[in-house]
Amino acid sequence: MSIGARFDRALRDARGLSPHSQDFDALIVAVSGGSDSMALLHLATDWARRAGVTPCAVTVDHGLRPEAAAEARMVAGVCRGLGVEHVTARWQDWDGQGNLQAAAREARYRLIAEVAGRYERPAVLIGHTKTDLAETFLMRLGRGSGVDGLAAMRRGWVDGSVVWLRPLMDLERATLRDWLAARGVAWVDDPTNDDPHYTRVRLRRALETDELADLGLDVDRLAATAQAMGRVRTALEFYTHETARRIVRTQAGDVIFDAQALAAAPDEVRLRLLAHAIRWIGSATYRPRFAALCDIDARLAERRRMPLGGALFMRTKDHIRVTREAKAVADSRAAPGDVWDSRWRIEGPAAPFHVVAPLGEEGLRDCPGWRETGLPRESLIASPAIWNEASGIATLVAAPLAGAENGWQAVLCPPMGDFFSSLLSH
Repeated sequence: MSIGARFDRALRDARGLSPHSQDFDALIVAVSGGSDSMALLHLATDWARRAGVTPCAVTVDHGLRPEAAAEARMVAGVCRGLGVEHVTARWQDWDGQGNLQAAAREARYRLIAEVAGRYERPAVLIGHTKTDLAETFLMRLGRGSGVDGLAAMRRGWVDGSVVWLRPLMDLERATLRDWLAARGVAWVDDPTNDDPHYTRVRLRRALETDELADLGLDVDRLAATAQAMGRVRTALEFYTHETARRIVRTQAGDVIFDAQALAAAPDEVRLRLLAHAIRWIGSATYRPRFAALCDIDARLAERRRMPLGGALFMRTKDHIRVTREAKAVADSRAAPGDVWDSRWRIEGPAAPFHVVAPLGEEGLRDCPGWRETGLPRESLIASPAIWNEASGIATLVAAPLAGAENGWQAVLCPPMGDFFSSLLSH
């Protein structure tokens, strides 16, 4: 089967990801200028023209390498020659905190999604290949990753109205480079791809020799194993979701476990549920470190309160409640009607100098009926409230979750969706 035919099949296999998976009005192609993304650009352009769909290329300039701007201009020139719209999205809002690579990856997906948001039914194409799959498997194996880490990257998923696809997952990088060379298409090589300080580069070089292949560890075998682990991951997600339906309930943005049922669940399922509760409450992209998660799990029976990842675990005789940690939202502020702490929208009769901020201990003292809500103090002090800052000294206007609505309501709008359905999609 030709490369073009395999690409076409990958897009046909997107059926079922969302109601419009076979009715895209635009293909948004992530193009860095490397060989994989350049092949993706040409394949997607050919497909889009046959299908009557608008192609649009996006290059993200993270501002981390001096060559990046020139590479973006090169991609723009290629796109002009193809008659394809090109957008250079620049990352300019990194605060210098945390893991740079993780922050850059998250920004890349966000910036591409913003371009996709200009269309009604977009599909975003990403150029990961079978070679990437094998390299990633070996990297994560070396880190001691579990099922999720060793499982193959998803071929497709839906986030809001955007369908994300990896249509090159059955093709090796060398095959794509041969295809590009035959068409006379040039590409750029990131100099970091030859820097042996990076683990991925050393693994890539090892895969290019016969030494690993002679041991049965070639790209095809590694990719097949990653795909098998992906099927295991899907089964675990299904079983975890079924378990959650039986032993979990949510209340005012908190997650509440039946303590005995949670303790009786298989270790892997229990850890998945705890990790997902942390992510759902904190709107986190990644789950907490495995060692920290295991520590929380081991001590749940003996400790009444434990924080992790911006969430607070509280144990009673029969239940384990996971709520937002007050410390994590201490500085969170938003305008009324905007999303606060990434998951609450506070709606009501807004006026000048009104601001959404955490209720806190001080605000809770002005809510005499808070005990009637059935929510614990810890949950309420981390909940959103409306404050009036007109006088320079903040005064409480409303605390919807603490029984002081005063015409206001708090609407939960977590970016992942509801707790249960997001177990299957994140």
